[in-house]
Amino acid sequence: MKAAVLTEKGLEIREVPQPKPKPDEILVRVRAAGLNRAEVMMAAGYRHGSQGGPGTIVGLEFSGEVVEAGAQVSGFRAGQRVMCSGNGGYAEYAVADAGRCSVIPANNMTFEQAATLPIGLQTMHDAIVTQGRLEKGQTVLIQGASAGVGLIGMQIAKLMGASKVIGTSTNAGRRARLAEYGADLAIDSTDPNWPDQVLEATGGKGVDVIVDLVSAGVANENMRATRILGRIVNIGRLGGFKGEFDFDLHALRRIHYVGATFRTRSAAEVHEIVRRMRADLWPAVEAGKIAIPIDRTFPLEEAAAAQAHMRANRHFGKVVLTVGH
Repeated sequence: MKAAVLTEKGLEIREVPQPKPKPDEILVRVRAAGLNRAEVMMAAGYRHGSQGGPGTIVGLEFSGEVVEAGAQVSGFRAGQRVMCSGNGGYAEYAVADAGRCSVIPANNMTFEQAATLPIGLQTMHDAIVTQGRLEKGQTVLIQGASAGVGLIGMQIAKLMGASKVIGTSTNAGRRARLAEYGADLAIDSTDPNWPDQVLEATGGKGVDVIVDLVSAGVANENMRATRILGRIVNIGRLGGFKGEFDFDLHALRRIHYVGATFRTRSAAEVHEIVRRMRADLWPAVEAGKIAIPIDRTFPLEEAAAAQAHMRANRHFGKVVLTVGH
């Protein structure tokens, strides 16, 4: 089968053996794969948990049709349309832990649309509801809201009862579109006074929950914008891995600062994240109330060009690979 494989020269299309599902996995004929920052980082030489390095087939989320289900798998059968998170999605076939897969709703959702959802739904439901402990009527800020997961996060916050959702973006054109995806207020995080805008919008208190995709340079501003006893959930490092941190401000505002990643979670923990997400969000997914815009699609053979497009950081929503269309 064809797959996009990491090599010493970068991402290249190679012929590789078709994978075989383990007892708890399903084999999927991939039709589309959503691009994510972690995959771009892997192509640049970084590891993502156990993934990375020459020979790795990248791709953390994908959609397609079930070809075969492992002996221990129930609830999936050959021919079903599914969306999955896992590894090896930039390929004609991929295997996935059945506990990380969902049947695509029986509406007009395309494979391309389905491939944009798994990681965003799992990551942001966990960040906002489980780690961020959002309660109805509370306020949420998504730092880096124009990213695909950010757009999903704002929609989830609204669905889960947030009274006010604030999104940040450094690009004026993207900020203008955040309201389409649930933002009550869109803020330019390059403005040094942006925390004051958040305080003004929240009656001087600050937001209850910040989900941070940026980190590094915005860490202290985030704390200024968070209410006393508020929560900050760090799920991304788009702005860098290291930066200044005002420990006194952290203590003064008694902020619960939570780090969240899937890389150090067990299969059982991820299964529980997926279960909770489906329990809260699946009716909205089936009704088409949660969606991400597709910025551009590329065929699998142009995976390197697709990643270059994402690296340029001019997209809004998701970049998607199509396979075998």
